[in-house]
Amino acid sequence: QVQLVESGGGLVQAGDSLRVSCAASGRTFGSLAVGWFRQAPGQEREFVAAISRGSRVTDYPDSVKGRFTISKDNAKNTVFLQMNSLLPEDTAVYYCAARLRTGSGIYTGPDDYDYWGQGTQVTVSS
Repeated sequence: QVQLVESGGGLVQAGDSLRVSCAASGRTFGSLAVGWFRQAPGQEREFVAAISRGSRVTDYPDSVKGRFTISKDNAKNTVFLQMNSLLPEDTAVYYCAARLRTGSGIYTGPDDYDYWGQGTQVTVSS
């Protein structure tokens, strides 16, 4: 069993930066592929970032590429999502997800993941 807890969300202005964190218990992140997703009201959950099990590969959709960075800190058993140049359309609840199933690839779909955190709200004002 893996428990994930996100933190670091908040209210910022357009153009600001924010870093959200995802802490894990029950398993070390070094053995897990991890993804970040977001969901705005009335919309489907959207892929934001992913990092492979060994942290060698990352992936982002075009909407955040060059602005968002996912990273793992294995010593702290925490995954970070650094978000720069935030836009009002980045407003959403941000969720981290962990994959326990086998596989060494990069995973961008919600169904690829086995465990989810409760989410943290990020609001970007214009």
